Parts: sequence; C-alpha cells; structure tokens
Amino acid sequence: MPLLVLATRNAHKVAEMQTMLAGVPVTLVGAGDFPNAPEPEETGATFAENARIKAVAVARATGEYALADDSGICIDALGGRPGVFSARWAGAGSGANEWIAKTLAELNGVPDEKRTARYVAALAVAAPNGAIVAESEGVFEGRIALAPRGAGGFGYDPIFLPAPEFDRTAAEMPPDEKHERSHRGVAVRRILPALHTLFPRDTL
Repeated sequence: MPLLVLATRNAHKVAEMQTMLAGVPVTLVGAGDFPNAPEPEETGATFAENARIKAVAVARATGEYALADDSGICIDALGGRPGVFSARWAGAGSGANEWIAKTLAELNGVPDEKRTARYVAALAVAAPNGAIVAESEGVFEGRIALAPRGAGGFGYDPIFLPAPEFDRTAAEMPPDEKHERSHRGVAVRRILPALHTLFPRDTL
C-alpha cells in the first residue's frame, strides 16, 4: 500500500488518525519514522495555515504524501485564545496539565453560560512535490468545565464539555463517540473523498 506520512511525532494523534482512516488504502505512519522529517515552526495565523506549513515540509523531506493536522481550542471569554497557541498556552515545553490549569485560572469567576468554546481542526494533504492537494476543517462546539473530569482523550479534553448536553467532558466519552463528533472526526470525514481519489483501491 502507498505511504501517507502524518506530520506529527505525537503517538496519540497517529493512533487516533490510524483508526479514523482505517478505510483508506494507505499505510499511515508518523513523521517519527523518518529521521529527516522536520518539525517546522508553526508561524501561521490560522490552523489551516499551520496545517499547510507542516504538510508541505514533511512531504518535501520524505518524498511521500503527507497529511498534517493543526488543532486547538478557542475560548470566547478569552477572545478566542489560546487558538493557534493551544500547545504553547502555558509556555514552551508545557503539557496538558499546565494548559488546563492556566485555562481554569483565566476563567476563574466566569459563569457557565459564558464559558463557551470550540475545538477547531484543520487538515492539509501535500503531494511529494509540496503542492497542497486537499484541505478540510472541523469544529466541535462546547464549553469549559469548572474542573477536569475523565481519564480518556488528551489535551484539553478533561475540561471540554461538548454541546448541546454539557453533561460530560470529552475525556469521559467513549472513543468511538468522540471520533464521530469531534473536530478532528468532522475534518477527517470531510477530507475522505479527496483521500479516496488520491489513493484509489486499484493502487493496492
């Protein structure tokens, strides 16, 4: 099967994407399988721009098709922050626990109805020559919980309460349901037709 390189070294993202792209006749591998694959600086002002930057860099370096995802959370009461800085929200080298702590501190005293937020995911596919050949975006609406709950998922999932129920966090959702409803799940479904065109069954 043809290779599709996911432009990340994040094992969680590779595993999640392998599940969601199970019907596409490709072998999906992470950029970590290629020592020469760069980790380009995410200088874009939008998730879509960052996805393009990553896809192009990895495709050119590996000589393979590359799929990149850029995603994050946008919180209305914080003017849309952290947005494209979601993975650097609490400083360089910070992790999910620090991001969550900072978010809850920033929202201290903000009532439930004003804690609206959304996860956004942008996907881009680049050909080996660096040309962008497919793009999509997905949104997952919700709001920020008062405290973290649940052991599943990653990132901001323990404090993200999906709309319209707001009764459990994304970290409390079964993986199948989360994949169905999440920003990344929506973006993947929107890009699937393009992937099936790029990688038809007769390439097997």
